[in-house]
Amino acid sequence: MYDQILMDTEERMDKAVEHLRSNLAGIRTGRANPGLVDSIKVDCYGSQTPLKQLASVGCPEPQQIVIRPYDPSVIKDIEKALIASDLGFNPQGDGNVVRINIPALSGEVRQKMVSRIKELAEETRVSIRNVRRDGNKAADQAEKDKNLNEDLRDDLKNEIQELTKKYETSVNDSAQNRETEVMESS
Repeated sequence: MYDQILMDTEERMDKAVEHLRSNLAGIRTGRANPGLVDSIKVDCYGSQTPLKQLASVGCPEPQQIVIRPYDPSVIKDIEKALIASDLGFNPQGDGNVVRINIPALSGEVRQKMVSRIKELAEETRVSIRNVRRDGNKAADQAEKDKNLNEDLRDDLKNEIQELTKKYETSVNDSAQNRETEVMESS
């Protein structure tokens, strides 16, 4: 019971941090990054298809993303999806590839990006604390059900607290690194 509660708690905290990292990858820094277009869905073949299933995405230059569709007939659909994405991109297709030039970010836009990073980090910390609360409740319930004695319950709660600290540190580090990238890139 002890290990099961601990593993479940750690797994859920890990998922929260991974979710944060994927969200942070989609935040523009002024540098080209394939993660910027990962969340885009393209309306083609009669359904919404993730862009990465339709094309390879690369960054041959620091300010440019190049999207190479596996099927050139979907280039117009990809361009429409990029324009409709509200990411502020102006895609240019040449029949074989779609190029996106990433404009430099203004100071005001950078501040908004940093604010969004802080929001995402705080949401993740709250999520981690909720997982801690659930783990502690499970430990209390296991003691009530006589699956754990009081000492083991306290040890489990201490380990859950250590996991919480570890994952919150990871969240803070990821957010700080991304903030630095946003503020430094040009």
